[in-house]
Amino acid sequence: MDAYLGPDRPRNSRIGRFMKILIATGIYPPDIGGPATYSKLLFDELPKRGLEVSVLSFGEVRHLPKLVRHASYLFKLLKSARTADIIFAQDTVSVGLLSLIASKILKKRFFVRVPGDYAWEQSVQRFGVQESIDDFQHNKYGWKVELLRKFQKITVNGAHSVITPSRYFKNLVSGWVKNPGKVFCIYNGIDLSSIPPHSGKYEPRTIISAGRLVEWKGFDTLIRLMKKMPDWKLSIAGDGPLRKELESLALTEGVNDRISFLGQIPKKEMIDALQKSEIFVLNTFFESFSFQVVEAMASGVPVITTNIGNLAEIIDDGKNGILVSPNDEKAIFDTIARLSSDSGFRTSIIEAAYAKAKDFSIENTIENLLNLINHGKL
Repeated sequence: MDAYLGPDRPRNSRIGRFMKILIATGIYPPDIGGPATYSKLLFDELPKRGLEVSVLSFGEVRHLPKLVRHASYLFKLLKSARTADIIFAQDTVSVGLLSLIASKILKKRFFVRVPGDYAWEQSVQRFGVQESIDDFQHNKYGWKVELLRKFQKITVNGAHSVITPSRYFKNLVSGWVKNPGKVFCIYNGIDLSSIPPHSGKYEPRTIISAGRLVEWKGFDTLIRLMKKMPDWKLSIAGDGPLRKELESLALTEGVNDRISFLGQIPKKEMIDALQKSEIFVLNTFFESFSFQVVEAMASGVPVITTNIGNLAEIIDDGKNGILVSPNDEKAIFDTIARLSSDSGFRTSIIEAAYAKAKDFSIENTIENLLNLINHGKL
């Protein structure tokens, strides 16, 4: 898919034509998730600022057998990137490694965005790794884990520029590369204009959480907490490999009648669900950047989340949200009670959060990305 531009487009000075960028992504709408959201925003916004943009999603080949799908995607990359100036991959392994290969063959500039530690995530889900992402960086594991880590490092070391969504993750990824100076933090942006003002009305005693249903998101703790909060309801938006296990836990705990698993829902429905809820809670063990937290802040919903990863870069504890330790049931419970009973505190949190959310606008993201593309620096 292609988007064409207005008259003020930056040119590639070396070849005297308008600059073109190919976005390589693992998922793309109608798929739902951070990389899909980010890729769609780039596709919509970059043409307004001077680039010709095309997108190649791995979803086009996912129906094929494993090895065939990767070969097919590489072929499509080589075909799509022939006229591009930059290949911009949205992850390090599923599309990143193939994008690096294509960039070497075609002699194109290669950017990679690192939204998470793929090796750590897969190791937690598939290979029994229990260490935190920070501890994972310094330990050695079996050959399968180390192979994933090797692929990831090959991709980032082969890139001309590496983009991370937070300062926290910039520091982490800088440890993967020989030249940390090519690692840049560009915060993910959200389209603030697509979020309507909050009406001020919500359903009392309702909590909403969102994210991929995986081990490090801590949804099991929220489900158990509901047993201590018999008058409250919990909605969980998102899908993932733990869905059946979490649904079973809700049944075992006897709270399944007060917990709704919304699955993957479009952004408009997500914003509506946020604004109908009294409080947003994200009990996560790892975040490189949380779209959900920023969207909740921009939607007028008070946020409780954990003091890990980049979340302290978004939340100023006690001012525009509340930070707690992961799985700290008492702290989550007490904070929910305070936000629910103290209307002045709740209002002050919401107002400060709304102002802070503007720092993470798509306009800021695009401006920083263009500076990097055009000048090689931020």
